[in-house]
Parts: sequence; structure tokens; C-alpha cells
Amino acid sequence: MRLSLFLCGSESIPGPPVCVFCASSPRKKSSYKEAAIELGEELVSKNIDLVYGGGSVGLMGLISQAVYDGGRHVIGVIPKTLMPREITGETVGEVKAVADMHQRKAEMAKHSDAFIALPGGYGTLEELLEVITWAQLGIHDKPVGLLNVDGFYNSLLSFIDKAVEEGFISPTARHIIVSAPTAKELVKKMEEYFPRHERVASKLSWEIEQLSYPTICDISR
Repeated sequence: MRLSLFLCGSESIPGPPVCVFCASSPRKKSSYKEAAIELGEELVSKNIDLVYGGGSVGLMGLISQAVYDGGRHVIGVIPKTLMPREITGETVGEVKAVADMHQRKAEMAKHSDAFIALPGGYGTLEELLEVITWAQLGIHDKPVGLLNVDGFYNSLLSFIDKAVEEGFISPTARHIIVSAPTAKELVKKMEEYFPRHERVASKLSWEIEQLSYPTICDISR
């Protein structure tokens, strides 16, 4: 599925929601803050709504405010336990409170048609690697992008290349990840994305399996 099939330049037709993984910690250098705002503005220019982790601080707060100020819909998904820590003052857009981190990730995936990771820590990395794994398994075929600001993700990309070299990741699965140093370049690459890897199982197989377990959220939409 190419991102360009559902990214839309028309002002009258909304683009797909994009899930952005990013940090809630307020201690960031200016280039990361600027990148979060620029990504938000790029999504607005493409008429794309935002799904994110629900926080109002750090990079989460910057991108959600930028998208909201641009007139697009914002959905924040946050565990109730984290609300006192990650939400300060007024929230923007729609906030969905969930029970735990597993439900948070499932809800974010369910409401999104693509994923982008800004610089972040353990939480961002864990969310990113899970959606990459889901793509490899065939659970979804949505684009996954890295906004590689100031080479932040260079070491991760080198690790993945080493895993390919050693045979732990197939060369075609390496192309699940799209990366670029700027928001504009990244969105353009994601518009051109088409899955090239062999899935472990078909998307239909996962969907049929989910019918047997109704308590599991549908992330393959």
C-alpha cells in the first residue's frame, strides 16, 4: 500500500491519520523541538490528522499543538496512570484514556495509517520497533518512518544494517523503515513507499485469528 494512495493535497478531503511516536521529556535541544513543529506543519500542509501519545509536554506537546493550531484533528492516547505526569494545563484535541501501555499502542495503531518516530528514548524506541515487527509479521502494511534529526537514528540504522549483514533481518525487511533528516523529505519518501518484504503470515490470517480473540484490538486496519 503506497502512502500516496491516501495522502491528499485537496483542502476538501482529509488525509489519513499519522501516528507520531516521540518523547514527553522537556529536556531537548532546539533542533529536536524545531523538527517536531516542522513535522506538525508538514502534516497540516498535507491535510493529515495526528494520533500521538497524548502528552502535553516535550515533543509530544509541540507537535500536537502545531497540528491542532493548523486546524487538523488530534487524537491523544494515554494510560490513566501517566496523565498526571505527561499532561499539564489544557490538552488539545481529543484525549482517549486507556488502561495500560498495551492498549495505548493498539489504539494508536488502530486509528493510524502510517507511523513516524521523532527522536526519543526507551518508550519511543519500543513503540517504533513493535510497529516494524508488526509489518514484518504481516499484521499491517502501513509505512514506518524515522525523522532522523541531526543523525539521531544513525546508530539504530547501523545496528539494523549489521543485523541484515549477519542474517537476522532479511534485506527486503530492511526496507520496512523509511528515514530522512527533514519532515518534508520523510513524508515524500513515505508517499512513495511500497512493501517489498515477505510477510511471515498474511494480513487476512491475522484478521481471521483476531475473530477468535475479540478482546484484542484491531491494529491491522
